[in-house]
Amino acid sequence: MNRTDFTPYRRSTVGFDRLFDLLENNARNAGDNYPPFNIERRGADAYRITIAVAGFRPADLDITAQQNLLTVKGSKRDEVTEGEMLHVGIANRGFERRFELADYVRVDNADLADGLLVVDLVREVPEAMKPKKIAIGGTTLEVVHSKDDGEANAA
Repeated sequence: MNRTDFTPYRRSTVGFDRLFDLLENNARNAGDNYPPFNIERRGADAYRITIAVAGFRPADLDITAQQNLLTVKGSKRDEVTEGEMLHVGIANRGFERRFELADYVRVDNADLADGLLVVDLVREVPEAMKPKKIAIGGTTLEVVHSKDDGEANAA
């Protein structure tokens, strides 16, 4: 397995430990692709995660959001079949899938339909953190927002 060494970057940067830990953990867990999922950008500040959870009921799924982390767990029930199974090709196992979230990203909604768990996320930057234009020689503050990505534009 090819492993990337971030040690030279760790020595020359300050405050990026969480980013390097995230990259190293993702590289370690690259082979785990159950259950399959999609991540979609639906707007400047809106995202959607869709996870294929065929066979799971809402009671079998646990979605937990905490600061910068979304965890989705699925617990499979022991099902008794009436006949003898000749081939088992449908995964019947529990899972835990973790998604690292950027600052100010929160879960807006979750829905389960047609074997797909859909989790909608939105980024809400607090007013105090948004860029402000400062008037020279005055105290007037004007909030300036970009339509694309929340960065400040000169007005």
